Amino acid sequence: MEEKITLAHGSGGVQTNKLINNIFKKHFDNPYLTADDAAVLDLSPAENDAQTETESQTETGAQTETGSPAGSSLKLTNKVSMSTDGFIVSPYEFPGGNIGKLSICGTVNDIACMGAKPEYLTCAMVIEEGFPVAKLDEIAAAMAKTASEAGVYLVAGDTKVAGRGQVDKIFITTTGFGHIFEGVATSGAFAKPGDKIIVTGDIGRHGCTILLERNDFKIDADITSDCAPLNKNIEAMLNVTKDVHVIRDATRGGVGTVLYEIAGESNVGILLDYESIPVADGVKGVCGMLGLEPLYLACEGRLVIFAPASEADKIVEALKAQPNSEGACIIGEVTEENPGKVVVETAVGAKTMLSRPSGELLPRIC
Repeated sequence: MEEKITLAHGSGGVQTNKLINNIFKKHFDNPYLTADDAAVLDLSPAENDAQTETESQTETGAQTETGSPAGSSLKLTNKVSMSTDGFIVSPYEFPGGNIGKLSICGTVNDIACMGAKPEYLTCAMVIEEGFPVAKLDEIAAAMAKTASEAGVYLVAGDTKVAGRGQVDKIFITTTGFGHIFEGVATSGAFAKPGDKIIVTGDIGRHGCTILLERNDFKIDADITSDCAPLNKNIEAMLNVTKDVHVIRDATRGGVGTVLYEIAGESNVGILLDYESIPVADGVKGVCGMLGLEPLYLACEGRLVIFAPASEADKIVEALKAQPNSEGACIIGEVTEENPGKVVVETAVGAKTMLSRPSGELLPRIC
């Protein structure tokens, strides 16, 4: 008989201890993982010696990858970036990942976009009574694998079990922490006229994947979420230039929403070359059938980067050499005209304002 989560698993007693040891400790074990209610961590920047880090991780059998790409020369400061994010995606499994992978990618990417090296994560899970234990194990395994890929440690957490119907299967919240690299300062308020706008690959795949997985429209298309940790992509970029003004991951609301947010924060205009925006054929087809704009479909493995024109080509080249950003390209530029607005230039040279959608196109995509 399939083992299910019961309310006793959230009581703090024997069943809770069993759950922690048999699933969470099994997957998350590392030198910093604590049995206490909070982890104690050294707030000085993490060692840059990859060999020392690798030896420490290998001894515990936890993570086997280092947190920096080979040849990284970046130094860490005493400034930190910290972020927390909740994940309630429906369905909790989808082509290209599950809620566990997503919960690591989302917080790692938010920290990295501030020019920081993600180092430590905590997680809190709210699990519905009756949830299959085997599925929980799969989710924890995905979290551990993704944390290893990103080079971060899961150091503490919390588990709550809710009664049937009080929560939809499983919700996860992760909080992350990392030191900011020396000489790097990014913000949505730092975009400047003349900046080139870069995306790291084709857009809209995560939102389209979730839409199809719900099967409301009975559309058969081979589309996989782009869900991925991007901290090493950012670090590779910063190794060729620190002159980067804005880095954002285009999650809920997609690239279009991110561009409007930055235009507003920096009080600049944005001009997009619509033909240069990469969209996979499958996503194009689904959007054409349903009347959706790919710019407003969520991504979970794509960055939007604003940098001076003089740095743009070397940034694109560095990104193309990294997994998950091989399709990096320039899609537009920042202008003084139309502050706070996003303008699209079509293939025939016509310019039109990108309309902003009202309401939420697709709820619970992350």
